[in-house]
Amino acid sequence: MGKNNDRNKVNYWYKWLSPGIFVKRWLITSLFGVLLTLLGLAIWVKLTPINRLIDFLIDLLNRITDVIPSYISGPLAFFIGVFLLYWGQTRTFGSITDVLQPENEQKLIDALWNRRQLTKGTKIVALGGGTGLSTLLRGIKKYSANITAVVTVADDGGSSGILRRELGVLPPGDIRNCIAALANEETLLTELFQYRFREGEGLKNHSFGNLFLTAMTDITHDLEKGIYASAKVLAITGRVLPATLDSVTLWAKYDDGSVVHGESQIPEKRQKIVDFGCLPESPKAVPSVLKAIQQAEYIILGPGSLYTSVIPNLLVPEIRDAIARSSAPKIYVCNIMTQPGETDGYTVADHIRAIDAVCGVKLFDAVLVQGRSPSPQALRIYANEYSHPVFLDREEVKKMGRRIVMGNVMSENPDNFCIRHDSTLLSKALIRWYNNNPKHRFWGEKLGF
Repeated sequence: MGKNNDRNKVNYWYKWLSPGIFVKRWLITSLFGVLLTLLGLAIWVKLTPINRLIDFLIDLLNRITDVIPSYISGPLAFFIGVFLLYWGQTRTFGSITDVLQPENEQKLIDALWNRRQLTKGTKIVALGGGTGLSTLLRGIKKYSANITAVVTVADDGGSSGILRRELGVLPPGDIRNCIAALANEETLLTELFQYRFREGEGLKNHSFGNLFLTAMTDITHDLEKGIYASAKVLAITGRVLPATLDSVTLWAKYDDGSVVHGESQIPEKRQKIVDFGCLPESPKAVPSVLKAIQQAEYIILGPGSLYTSVIPNLLVPEIRDAIARSSAPKIYVCNIMTQPGETDGYTVADHIRAIDAVCGVKLFDAVLVQGRSPSPQALRIYANEYSHPVFLDREEVKKMGRRIVMGNVMSENPDNFCIRHDSTLLSKALIRWYNNNPKHRFWGEKLGF
């Protein structure tokens, strides 16, 4: 136990003196400041030449050693000085920690260390929407602060749809979820941002975050500025950007020749989608999104509903062109289960074909696939809803020139057997693949087993 405590103390001081924390330079600067202050004071009170001050100090030390031998007074003064320095610095940093983190047991140096490491993290661009993208962000923010979440703005259902129809604003729901995912989940502000009104005429089912984003957009006259202001309130890691500022309406054509308009209506048809697009046909991309993609070191698409969360971002021509030009590693996170009304009977290769059909080029060079099957109980429950695990047709995917990255990235609720991507497992798999030089790795790399 004592050895562990000693090791922790050594590690504690090592962090303070380690490169990249920007502490040593300021300690040395402070030391020089003390020396110059003493020198200036000596000159000011006319203790010149400086030899007089030195002679005074020598005389004082001689008097002390006459009373207390040097082999006692020297070490005593040294250790008292070190103790006062240690005590003063500890109390100083403790006071700062109490002010900055009154309810957090994390030490100040650990917070500084983590922050510095995150700011040096990989420049990641993640594209998607719905709950899938927010799940990814909740895990990936632990590895980098240089995250740009590009969010679809085609939602026309629920609270977002009402605000879009009544106020003419772009739907804020998916943006709100991503902002909350990148914030500190335990803060009261984040809970407030996600709070949904349960009663009240005109307020029922609206989330506070949606109303807040709508108000900020109206005040700043710009959704991007409204998102930035909202993100500052929650002190998020990274940033959230809409794919476009145009009011986009999705449409889908089915194998029976019918066409349906509206994101919320597309899954209701329950027919095979043969064509997909949006109005206007070529929405303009937000310039900040294009810049982020250009500077990206890692690009992730998904997870999320294929046609209503993932592909809508790629319907913006400038975005898909920017991704195609990027030399960064690019990976698509495939869904674990098929989605009734969108991807009934789809395999992994079918998901990729749908993306390729929209983009016209091979946009992503790898696909992350869940490797472990859900429990029999979950399979039965999902089968009743006409949903099944997405089958990995390995040979078809290989023919399409994609690497297959298999990993256990699934979370299954033991109470209701709800299947979702696990934010921690998913982010670990994605970061591990990136760190293993993904563009030169072999087929079928396995993660998490």
